[in-house]
Amino acid sequence: MTCAVLSIGTELTRGELVNTNATTLSAGLTDAGFEVLEHAVIDDDRARIVATLQRLGQEAAVIVSTGGLGPTTDDLTTEAVAQALGVKLVRDEASLEHIRRRLEKFGRTMSETNAKQADFPEGAEILPNPIGTAPGFKVTIGKAVAFFMPGVPREMNRMFDDQVLARIRPLASHTLFQVRLRTFGLPESLVGERLAGVEAAFPGTTIGYRATFPEIEVKVLARAASGAAARDLCERASVDVRARLADVLYGEAEDTFASVVGRALRAKGYMLAIAESCTGGLVGSMITGEPGASEYLLVDAVTYANSAKTRLLGVEEDTIRGHGAVSTEVAAAMAEGVKRVSSADIALSLTGIAGPAGGTDEKPVGTVYIAVAGPKGTTVRSHRFGGDRKMIQTLAAYAGLQLVREVLREST
Repeated sequence: MTCAVLSIGTELTRGELVNTNATTLSAGLTDAGFEVLEHAVIDDDRARIVATLQRLGQEAAVIVSTGGLGPTTDDLTTEAVAQALGVKLVRDEASLEHIRRRLEKFGRTMSETNAKQADFPEGAEILPNPIGTAPGFKVTIGKAVAFFMPGVPREMNRMFDDQVLARIRPLASHTLFQVRLRTFGLPESLVGERLAGVEAAFPGTTIGYRATFPEIEVKVLARAASGAAARDLCERASVDVRARLADVLYGEAEDTFASVVGRALRAKGYMLAIAESCTGGLVGSMITGEPGASEYLLVDAVTYANSAKTRLLGVEEDTIRGHGAVSTEVAAAMAEGVKRVSSADIALSLTGIAGPAGGTDEKPVGTVYIAVAGPKGTTVRSHRFGGDRKMIQTLAAYAGLQLVREVLREST
């Protein structure tokens, strides 16, 4: 069964917003057993929206659209759908009341611009929005069942998961199965080289890639005569893919690098302490972005100044003067210091030159030292990362968490 994803909004065509909705929807549709044929992005122009809807209505069985359901004058999706269908707009009183109550909850009075969000093409099935003011709706355009949802990602995700999937799952062919694997440590080109020949070895599979710096997601998609056969084929191919990527594979589906490290810490019963310099709290932010981080994170000390390294972590001034703040010796002392003052089981430290200035011939921009103090002593790694300041900081944060993973594996 074929699908098209339509994203509506001038802010998308101008590049003012990243279109994360299309990625989320495509992954959800593929997981549900649909073949996504197209991502279409249209600005807030009524005629172009109508033309695109009419075209997609002849080419796809399902259309999933986001954006253009808000209260402003450039929110034209509902009007365009009604025009494409040749029907009038009809106001839904239940939706109007929901909008009124939601606005009153935040101390606002409903205006006519808000009220227009309760207008729908005649005959549409309304999809309530429990966390926003813009309801969605479902219509049939050509041969396609079409769903229209808000562009706000949080509202769109809720509506898609709770209402759209339930309505379209019976339409899926269920002859597809996909496994998503997440990697860190190799560029996309080298990941692709390692997986050369997988598709030939497992006919019916397609290997896809999605680069989201600094990770590469590998998608193993299988097509077969039945859902069970597709699943079996996909799982057999995935065993081969996992083996080829064993040293850089860290998780799958919705795993994050920080969540995998957190699970490893929790499994050991270890508490982690962090001392950051060049990353400025990025590692701690990644860790605390995951629920339940208090179960394994004790402290994240951003000791940016040398004086802070000395006062808070106990790094000797002579060590800093003798080797420099960016050095093996200081990285080790930072990790051991934060481990000692926090009584953690394992500690991570990072010190480096993120740029754009501050580098030397001996230690150019991108030089980072990472240390982990664990049950069996202290391990220090040096890196030379490329890219701008943000890229260097991100790569350093990932490399730090990777070293924590390695030390945890070796402590068994």
